[in-house]
Amino acid sequence: MNFLAPGALWLLAAVPVLIWAYWALQRRTRAIRFSHVGWLKPAVTAQSRWRRHVPPLLLLAGLTVMAVAMARPTAHVALPSQFKTIVLVIDTSLSMRASDVNPNRITAAQAAARAFVEQVPSDVRIGLVEFGGTASAVQLPTSNRDDLLAAIDRFRLQRGTATGSALYVALQMLFPDGGIDLEAILTGSNRPSLVRDPAARRGAKGERNNGKANGSDLPVVPPGSFESAVVILLSDGRRTTGPDPIDAAQWAADRGVKVYTVGFGTKEGATIDFGEWSFYVRLDEETLKAVADITRGQYFHAGSSEDLQTVYKGLNNKLVVERRQTELTALLSVAGGVLATLAGLLSLLWYGRFD
Repeated sequence: MNFLAPGALWLLAAVPVLIWAYWALQRRTRAIRFSHVGWLKPAVTAQSRWRRHVPPLLLLAGLTVMAVAMARPTAHVALPSQFKTIVLVIDTSLSMRASDVNPNRITAAQAAARAFVEQVPSDVRIGLVEFGGTASAVQLPTSNRDDLLAAIDRFRLQRGTATGSALYVALQMLFPDGGIDLEAILTGSNRPSLVRDPAARRGAKGERNNGKANGSDLPVVPPGSFESAVVILLSDGRRTTGPDPIDAAQWAADRGVKVYTVGFGTKEGATIDFGEWSFYVRLDEETLKAVADITRGQYFHAGSSEDLQTVYKGLNNKLVVERRQTELTALLSVAGGVLATLAGLLSLLWYGRFD
């Protein structure tokens, strides 16, 4: 627990003083009662001794809690996540045919994606993007789980790995008016032409233009601050075509969107045999880590189908319930007020007065 106003904790020094004052008052009262013992009725002397201490102790506890509240305590509290849209971006390049993951990478990826979709709460919308040599939105964000599962089953492998294009397609889902020229991206135009505003092209490498993000009238916000949506990118290889994913990550960071990346497959790589020809594929962990770092997301490695299931399950838990630094002042103030009120009510009930 941390405190935003720790100086107020000095008020706790009054607690032992109040305890001593109460103890001294009780001794004085006891002495007076014994000196006039003849005045005491048997019913009074037989009265339970502990009950008369309850209201003062509750009042003391309430004052203590309120003193702590004045120091504005904060703590990491598990709260429902504010994310309501998740875009799954899945690599469907030919390298996903590799069998270093049982039975092969694409089948394992589809199974993990289906399990993820079924576990996410029904009020969260999910969109799907697949990418190989190009990228396409196979399912716009929806809460219809049947449509999502059907879209996952329709994945088809293709040559090439356009990781940057896939990120732009995912971001265009979230910001349809954000200034991303998907036609230019998917036709392979140079990066500076991917923004609609010609005046913004000078900032195409991540520079700001009068406080605005590239190619958009949207303001630049702190990375990771967008709390309505996240992107989860799974890839098993290196980019071979399309725009640089680092540029796309900077575009996402300018809008506060977190990108969680998953490197799928063994780190040693694998050789894929197509009969007449074969090629070697290897994870590009450096780029995936950079994308996650730029956007304040997180990178995960999954070397097997079981690992991938675990990663997706962990992401589901992380995105549904997240631990956030939360100020507890209001909560403790209410608790202190309740204790003080209860002390007064018990005193009134038992003794007919507030003591």
